[in-house]
Amino acid sequence: MNKERHTLRTAVYLILQKGNQILLLLRKNTGYKDGNYSLPSGHLEGGESATDALIRETKEEIGVGLKKENLEISHVIHRRSGELEYIDLFFTTKNWQGTPQNSEPEKHGEVKWVSISDLPKNMVPEIRHAIENYQKENYFSEFDWD
Repeated sequence: MNKERHTLRTAVYLILQKGNQILLLLRKNTGYKDGNYSLPSGHLEGGESATDALIRETKEEIGVGLKKENLEISHVIHRRSGELEYIDLFFTTKNWQGTPQNSEPEKHGEVKWVSISDLPKNMVPEIRHAIENYQKENYFSEFDWD
């Protein structure tokens, strides 16, 4: 019996924290959960480490620089999205260079700071799940397996 190895997609997310606030992006024209808030994020490209992907995506999406030594892993989700499976890596930092801005207005309606304890109702569900687990100091969860 010849079975292909199962592969997972990997995505990285940034919880950019300023006091009790975090930075959210309103998704638009992406084809996935448009009209909902998410975090700066993206997929790994071949030959790229998770932190390198996060640094690249953060620069592209909100125009700020990050240093690897300032990134802390805060949550990991194993989730399903339709027929696909993902490993989502969430990192947190309180240190960055530059001022966050909407560097991809074609993909984001707005960039805004919100209280981590008062998230908007229209959040991407797995992002809300990750942030809530991060606040409880739960470092791993599974999502959408029911």
